[in-house]
Parts: sequence; structure tokens; C-alpha cells
Amino acid sequence: MTKAARSTAALILLLLAAGCAGPAHTERPPAPASAPPVSAPPASAPASGAPADPTDAAWVQLMTPMNEQAVALLSLAAERCGDAGVRHWAAGLLASQNDELSRLRPLLARMGLPDTNVHEGHNMPGMVTADDLAQARTVKGAAFDRFLVAQMKDHLHQSAEVSRSETGAGTRPDAKRLAADLVTARRTELARLPALPGGSG
Repeated sequence: MTKAARSTAALILLLLAAGCAGPAHTERPPAPASAPPVSAPPASAPASGAPADPTDAAWVQLMTPMNEQAVALLSLAAERCGDAGVRHWAAGLLASQNDELSRLRPLLARMGLPDTNVHEGHNMPGMVTADDLAQARTVKGAAFDRFLVAQMKDHLHQSAEVSRSETGAGTRPDAKRLAADLVTARRTELARLPALPGGSG
């Protein structure tokens, strides 16, 4: 990646963090809230030996709640899906999203960042919102299937884009490795999106 491209990718991640960061809360799914921007990560070097720069911090603090909210929606599929194939696909994606969280949360800890949703109450691209979850709970069968697939398609596309930026603009080797793994996973997951009658959106 060229220096200009790296700078652009870094700017994207920094704008995401600065423009939509909220207070640290442990309650999920998020409820609307507003607060000043999140503070910069600690200056001390983490366990991996690489400094936690703002780009790495912005990425992991965005990807973690993105996955958490995707998990919240996918968890509804077992009871609300109308198509057995969609239900099976959702179960597999739920497992993979949880596996990623088992790597994202320790990364937060190694970087000295809290395991909280700093984007709480902000409608981020690709983020399943509280309103989305509320809507999902009002539909079942084919309507839920279409809603779920459309939301997950957006989530996968956006999280791939942000993770791709991290692979070029980040500095921590462990964060960049995880971001690269997520980019690869998203390519596979997008190829597995169920085809629904009438489209997914």
C-alpha cells in the first residue's frame, strides 16, 4: 500500500473513532446515548511489544461491537428463521462471529482498552443497531430471513472494508494479523450468503 493510501486508510479509521465514539458502557445491545470522544489509548507498549496507536485502537474498538451486535441478531435466527437453509447458515456465521470475539476481546485487553462499546448509540455503517434488533423481533419466517441476510451482508461488507484498512494502516502485528484473518473470512462468508426469493435487501 502506498503512503498516500495508508494515510487515507488511517484517516478513515480515526474519523470513525473520533466522530462517533461514546461513553464506555457494559450493557448490550446499546441504547441511544451521547458523550465526548473516546480518549486516546495508553502510551505504554502492550504485551506484544508494539505500541497501540490510534488506528489499531480505532479498529478493534469498532470491530468488537460490530461483531457483538451481529451476534445479537444472529442469535434470533434459531427461533425466527423460516427457511432451514438460512437457519443453518446463520448458526455457522454466529459461531464464526463468536470465535472472532474470542480474539478481539483479548486484543482489547493487551492494548489496555476496556471491553466496552465506545460506539454505543451511534449508527455506524455495518453495525446492527438497537432499532434493527427491535425490528427483527417483530418479524418471523421469510420476512425475518430477508431482513437477516440484508443486515449481515452489510455487516460483512463494512467490516471487511474497515479490516482491510487496518491491514495497511495499522502498526501492531497482532492487530494486523487478526484484521487480515477477518478480511479472508469475510470473503468466504459473503460467498455463502443465502439466495432468497425476491432478493435479500
